[in-house]
Amino acid sequence: MGDAGSGIRNRKGGITEEQKWELYIPSGVKAENELFNGFGRRELWQSIAGSLFGGTVAAVIWLCSGNVVFTVVAVLTGIFGSVMMCTKDQNNQSVVDQVGNMLRFARSQQIYPYRALDEWDA
Repeated sequence: MGDAGSGIRNRKGGITEEQKWELYIPSGVKAENELFNGFGRRELWQSIAGSLFGGTVAAVIWLCSGNVVFTVVAVLTGIFGSVMMCTKDQNNQSVVDQVGNMLRFARSQQIYPYRALDEWDA
């Protein structure tokens, strides 16, 4: 016979109080479908926006220099760079997410002024 704290079923075949409150949190479960590991629909749209920005920079390079090689390198760098920066790692964070967290932290309140009061005064 096991006691109630051992996680074994009780004598009547039911579950114990400890088992009722036990929480199972699976790891590695994704909330949405992914095209490949760490890259879903949201990341696809982010990388498309980054690729369009890279294409705009490449167009400016082509208009200024007229060099096709630099333009092609700029376009490919924009595409590959945006995909790499939007792909999430095993901690479910991408470079874009991390930069957003850093900016949000920098804008948040950093100084918490307070007045120390005598706790024994009534």
